[in-house]
Amino acid sequence: MVSTGVGDGNGQYYGQYCPISRALEVLGERWSLLIVRDLLCGATRFNELARGLPGLSRTLLAKRLRQLVKAGIVDHTGSDYVLTEAGWKLKPVVFGLGEWGAQWAFEDPRAEEMDPELLVWWMHGRVDTSELPGQRHVLKVAFSDHPQTFWIVVERGEPSVCTIDPGYPVDLTMCGSLPDLYRVWLGRVPVATAVRRGLLVVEGSRAWTRRLSRILQLSPAAALVPADGPSVAAGPI
Repeated sequence: MVSTGVGDGNGQYYGQYCPISRALEVLGERWSLLIVRDLLCGATRFNELARGLPGLSRTLLAKRLRQLVKAGIVDHTGSDYVLTEAGWKLKPVVFGLGEWGAQWAFEDPRAEEMDPELLVWWMHGRVDTSELPGQRHVLKVAFSDHPQTFWIVVERGEPSVCTIDPGYPVDLTMCGSLPDLYRVWLGRVPVATAVRRGLLVVEGSRAWTRRLSRILQLSPAAALVPADGPSVAAGPI
């Protein structure tokens, strides 16, 4: 049984004997569900969670993790944070919210939502080079409207992000505007369509270009987002 009333004196209590209000007491704090989202997507270390949630201070992240551990949603073992059975049961809830958001509230990205470093950080965890020979692979990500360039280096199956040229041969360079790369990453524009329209320019080895859609797996939320869909559905909710 998940423990409710996990706050440290600042939590929200609704005074209603209802399972929805009890769930909100545990998960209704700001950032809590996004922390659970990232744990569901494979993050296990504090620094991984911090890099994936750059708008969340490390102090507040530590506080939220303590609350989730106290609630029985997360286990803290050594340096790892892992979901408990109760935490994994939140998967349909979190992705159900994503499905609703994709249909009813997913406009084009706002300026304050577009962070090139965060986007590449998300991408790096979804690069699969298992079909390619060799122990090191390098994907260069450049933006036509932003000066920063990134290199995703996969060595022996372990990806990392470099903001300075690591000096290794580049297997593939991918370039597009920051908004367009967000749209591709989240499935609004399929990779092949983006390349055909010139929104995404890819240059590199044939092994990479032929397998790009398999090597760079999209956001876990991309399956929820309609391709080239309208910004916001019209009509009453």
